[in-house]
Amino acid sequence: MNATIFEPDFLLETSTARRLFHDYAKGLPIIDYHNHLPPDQIANNHRFENITELWLAGDHYKWRAMRSNGISEQYCTGAASDWEKFQAWAKTVPYTLRNPLHHWTHLELIFPFGIRRLLDEGTAHSVYDQTQAMLKTDAFSTQGLLSQFDVLVVCTTDDPTDTLEHHVAYAKSDAAQNMRMFPTWRPDNAMNIEDPEAFNGWVDSLSSCACMDINTFDQLLGALEARHGFFHEQGCRASDHGLETAYSELYSLSEVRRAFDTLRHGQPISESEGLKYKSALMHEFGLMDHQRGWAQQLHLGAMRNNNTRMFERLGANTGFDSIGDFEIARPLAKFLDQLDRKGQLPKTILYNLNPRDNELFASMIGNFQDGSVPGKVQYGAAWWFLDQLDGMEKQLNALSNLGLLSRFIGMLTDSRSFLSFSRHEYFRRLLCNMLGNDVRRGLIPDDEALLGKFVIDISFRNARDYFGFEIPQRGKHI
Repeated sequence: MNATIFEPDFLLETSTARRLFHDYAKGLPIIDYHNHLPPDQIANNHRFENITELWLAGDHYKWRAMRSNGISEQYCTGAASDWEKFQAWAKTVPYTLRNPLHHWTHLELIFPFGIRRLLDEGTAHSVYDQTQAMLKTDAFSTQGLLSQFDVLVVCTTDDPTDTLEHHVAYAKSDAAQNMRMFPTWRPDNAMNIEDPEAFNGWVDSLSSCACMDINTFDQLLGALEARHGFFHEQGCRASDHGLETAYSELYSLSEVRRAFDTLRHGQPISESEGLKYKSALMHEFGLMDHQRGWAQQLHLGAMRNNNTRMFERLGANTGFDSIGDFEIARPLAKFLDQLDRKGQLPKTILYNLNPRDNELFASMIGNFQDGSVPGKVQYGAAWWFLDQLDGMEKQLNALSNLGLLSRFIGMLTDSRSFLSFSRHEYFRRLLCNMLGNDVRRGLIPDDEALLGKFVIDISFRNARDYFGFEIPQRGKHI
């Protein structure tokens, strides 16, 4: 009989899977190389007033489910009290069966809270009160939670104009001896040119932050290079780009310079000019990353802010995005090739949002491996709408069939919640179960040493070695 979510062997269907998870995967620390955690809350060791603040604030996964369940917006992003919002979520949870939220919700209650009962309207009060008491203790501050999950590294997501003051302060604190927090370079605002007024406001911020005038495209590149160097000094070793598709139009510098001049004067540019401008910037970003030995992450395929009414009311990242169907293969191959021709393709991680592109991405990475780094070009973890049981299995199978799963750098949270580290456990259970079923079917050897190393590498070692983060020398470093 298969174990339920409240039992130690959840998702582990064979004796091999159970042995691999409990003896090899379970005790490993976490390197979370991409998330959206607030750096100030980590640096200041923030304490949460209640589980609503910890669990529901900013979580558009939950908001989407609540809206689908007929819950009014006031209980998602509106003026309802924290208890009322939690109660509305508890009412929704039973309706999330077969949605990954049902698993994630209860895994996050099991650990770190130790609550092993279904959340629903009837248990909402007891769960709220029990967690309220725990959140008052040191173990449930932001740093306490990260320690409980045994996190060695968190990589936040940061605009080039960010001062990184919280990263700097945290790096000097005693807490940094046990866990490191590094920034990740996210320069998407440099490419958000559809609104010239907003774009120029951002350029002005960059100019102030970099302490240099930005009146030309070359000055823009100079300011971005300066900030890129500052990020590197603070331990940044990866960039991140959230794009509809790759940008790889042929361009001349004179064309791009003219387009920037037009934008800087507050005037819109044509679609063709915009594509060339974005292509030039992405190429320059790739060169910067290569120069400093970073990994570039390309998150491709999201169609964002589809609901105009709600975007105008709430802004971005509030649960109105979906999977897009953009052309990917040709522009992506061209983008990577343009850097590779110069011998300046950085380490690269590719994430797709449309599941139709699984095999496309898994095969694309093989075109640009150069033998310099194991798994130099990675097919990244199942992302956003795909980071659930079925989506992760399909991503692992595509990578297994078309690349080397053994060199995969594993899971990340991509989350704004301090409880989402349970996704690493979920991934590790799923990975061990897939291997156990393969052994049962005679598809791979029943060799514990081989399989144990495989699990440890994917769960921890590969990410440690790939990024080269300066990590604390503590815990179970395999």
